[in-house]
Amino acid sequence: MDSFPLLSVITFLPLAGAVLVALLARGGDCKTGVKISLGIGFVASLATLGLSAYMLHLFDPANTAFQFVERAVWIPAFNIAYIKGIDGISVWFVMLTALLTPVGLLSIIGGVRTRAKEFVIALLVLETMLLGVFTSLDLILFYVFFEGVLIPMFIIVGAWGQTKTGYAAYKSVLYTLLGSLLMLVAIFVTALNAGTTDMTALIGNPNLPPHMALWLFLAFFVSFAIKTPIWPFHTWLPYVYEETPAAFVVMSGVMLKMGSYGFIRIGVQMLPHASTDFAPLVIWLSLIGIVYASLAALAQTEMKRVIAYSSVAHMGYITLGIFSFTDQGFDGAMFVALSHSLVAAALFLGVSVPFERLGITKTARYGGMANNMPRYAALFMVFTLASVGLPGTSGFIGEFLTTQGAYLANSWYGVIAATGMVLGAAYMLVLYRGLFFGPSDKPDVAAMKDVNVREMAMFAPLLVLVLWLGIHPADFRHIYAPTLDKVISDYQAHIQGDTND
Repeated sequence: MDSFPLLSVITFLPLAGAVLVALLARGGDCKTGVKISLGIGFVASLATLGLSAYMLHLFDPANTAFQFVERAVWIPAFNIAYIKGIDGISVWFVMLTALLTPVGLLSIIGGVRTRAKEFVIALLVLETMLLGVFTSLDLILFYVFFEGVLIPMFIIVGAWGQTKTGYAAYKSVLYTLLGSLLMLVAIFVTALNAGTTDMTALIGNPNLPPHMALWLFLAFFVSFAIKTPIWPFHTWLPYVYEETPAAFVVMSGVMLKMGSYGFIRIGVQMLPHASTDFAPLVIWLSLIGIVYASLAALAQTEMKRVIAYSSVAHMGYITLGIFSFTDQGFDGAMFVALSHSLVAAALFLGVSVPFERLGITKTARYGGMANNMPRYAALFMVFTLASVGLPGTSGFIGEFLTTQGAYLANSWYGVIAATGMVLGAAYMLVLYRGLFFGPSDKPDVAAMKDVNVREMAMFAPLLVLVLWLGIHPADFRHIYAPTLDKVISDYQAHIQGDTND
């Protein structure tokens, strides 16, 4: 297996599926064309999931070096290579991407009524780009996949949005493109000064003057902050969540982690001193974002926007944990990233259930659904409790550790972060009450049928993992913990070494 390019196969298998859909699924929106499109999409995504699970089986958690490494000369004139590999951090993002794609494809059956073939193609291309981001070990290759995400993102938001499609599509892409251009400049400057774009060679040893490292970190920071997104770079996200079908938002649960992944891989590992200098700024932006987004979620009248602002708040916990530079903070940030990817996907699928039946996003338009949709109410309650951090669910461990890590860095950080947890419980319970309790005085709402077999199949893997993460987190933590410990120890060694000098 050492010579088999497992990561490349995993990365490009969805793209191969997209090509097959384009070639074989003829007939537009006819039933046959849709069935062929979805059939090929499911086969490609499930094969990717199977290979990813096999990769996880082969992965050695005790080995903190990058594994399954692939190297090939790409652009020799500029010393740029095709390098792929994973460690205990990236392996979980690969697994999440591979898992959520077939879940998203299931939601297409009820949520996408036109141009299903093209949507399947766009979703599979998006999967390839995300897998490429989390497995790239060359800055240029990383950038190609990082930017490649914008292509299917723009197409999906623009072509399948609900109302303000043009505004949502252009705003999201222009925001992220602006940050990415800054990152490209930073990559070129890094390559010119360090003589390489190999991330494994740059980690901890960028050969950059301190003042230049600060400017490079700032450029990377803007790009990752927009992609994460954290306050005040978040304004594109509510429009995208509100406008697009559930399948894309399911995938965006992982897409939002590209920024936080970049903060660890490039910020902390490649530019540790600059990360330390900018840490207070990032922490305060994170804390403001947690409180602001929570209050904004509490004020929303549309259920999709509640989930959008909830995501902004949870992303604040991730960056807060990373830049607290504590063991608990790093551990909590990683756990929040895993949990939020699942919970956000489940919650958006949840609010899409009534939307697909009535086409209405206003929370006040519903009510009393627990009476006629008890299975749906029970499922949504589990994911609501996971979002607010109930012990026994995946949400509790990450937020608790992140808040603890923030408190150890500064007691005020912990107090403000805990305030966000209280507000999070408020807006999620308000949403749940508005949807499921109260009188069943709206005939069309009272007539809605409970979740069907397809919808249960969408929720089932997410439900199992949310409870599994909450009840037995060690099954997941033991994979990433050694790598995360090494990241922290290397960071502390670099900082302490310069202090002693």
